[in-house]
Amino acid sequence: MAGLQVSKLSFSNNFKATVLFVDNDLLTASLPSATASIDSIIHSKEYPILHPDRKDKEKILKNFHLLYDMSQETNHRFYEEALKLQMQIFLLEMWHIFEDELDRRKRSLQSGTLYERFILLVQEHCMTQREVRFYSDQLNITPKYLNYICKVNTLITASEWIQRNVKERIIILLQNKNLNISEIADEMDFSSRSFFTRYVKKVIGLTPKEYRERIEN
Repeated sequence: MAGLQVSKLSFSNNFKATVLFVDNDLLTASLPSATASIDSIIHSKEYPILHPDRKDKEKILKNFHLLYDMSQETNHRFYEEALKLQMQIFLLEMWHIFEDELDRRKRSLQSGTLYERFILLVQEHCMTQREVRFYSDQLNITPKYLNYICKVNTLITASEWIQRNVKERIIILLQNKNLNISEIADEMDFSSRSFFTRYVKKVIGLTPKEYRERIEN
């Protein structure tokens, strides 16, 4: 995953791997839909190691080899277009597998503790719901008690958990150059672009325009 840092790895003596480094612009341009796949992207960052069954493993390897082979055909007349299409196929299959894994995790959390159910609700609704009251109402408890539960489990308030999840999604959306700032503000149900700009400035320390200018330099 582009931008993901991996450390403290250890390998057995017979371990072999092929790694394909992908430019972040090509990656984001090949997403099926930034808003549709955003939960899968975040899930893949939090849980980067998949445990696919035999059928999915064969499909991943097949698509990876096709993508790798295409990346080597630099003399292809339509190299960039073909590579992008092959990347899209690979990503669509990966998002499909991550979505399945995410669905299984959601089902396991639905009967979990209040804290686990809160985290699940935040992941599902934080794109448009950023107030603690919404989540406490969903759990039939008071905002004060929800904050207490979060503090006991993680030393972090419910509001901070919501803001962290919103921040992740804003960053992913801003990295997608196919979306303009007004479209992102509408997608996240902000009343105006100026309100969205103030919120982004608060959570990431930069306005949306400033953030995009920074990642382009």
